Amino acid sequence: MPRYALKIEYHGAPFVGWQRQIDLPSVQGAIESALSRLQPGDHTIAAAGRTDAGVHALAQVAHCDLTRDWDPFRLSEALNFHLKPLPIAILDVVRVADDWHARFSANERRYLFRLLSRRATATHQNGLVWQVKHDLDLDLMRKGAEFLVGNHDFTTFRSTVCQAKSPVKTLDTLDITQVEVNGGIETRFSLSARSFLHNQVRSFVGTLERVGAASWAPEDVKTALEARSRAACGPVCPPQGLYMSGVGYNEAPFR
Repeated sequence: MPRYALKIEYHGAPFVGWQRQIDLPSVQGAIESALSRLQPGDHTIAAAGRTDAGVHALAQVAHCDLTRDWDPFRLSEALNFHLKPLPIAILDVVRVADDWHARFSANERRYLFRLLSRRATATHQNGLVWQVKHDLDLDLMRKGAEFLVGNHDFTTFRSTVCQAKSPVKTLDTLDITQVEVNGGIETRFSLSARSFLHNQVRSFVGTLERVGAASWAPEDVKTALEARSRAACGPVCPPQGLYMSGVGYNEAPFR
């Protein structure tokens, strides 16, 4: 059976998350339903990572197996047709080896979090950013973030329902930048690692927001990390500012 890799973009607001759930709208379920329109029967696609309810994707990666040998461009066009009007887009499709796996072949996941500091209500960015009304100090947040980069026990920054076997992970990068937007400042957190724990990124951002607001000192991040206790974490920020921005592989399947 030919195997195809899919690069997927979606707006997470209408969905309970990536993972298929009975009688609830999910991104996985929507794409599998579209595939069944092209090839009758049940389909199960595998993704590089699961996103929670309300979380978006700029470049999620998944793979599917089909009996028919499709031209990749025609497959992407057909899937996009059957996905309308849902906010899901297949950006690219490529044929891959039969043993290639969207999840297990991946060696890097990348996430972006967008935080808008503006007193006026977000209009065009509503549902796409986490908005706060106060300013955030970029230098303080960068100092706090330094304590998180590297190999650590991230018990403090993972959900109590996280199913990962170990809380020990290596965070490769956590870069923070700010740009001026209409009437405010957007703070962007860019993170990369081989894998992440459940709610890890949102826990990082919620904690660093407290540092940027001067409610925490940068060194408090180190104290929280070393506590290895969920109770030591700062507030977990909402999901709407979080994007799965990319997936890395030893040999990139897409152009």
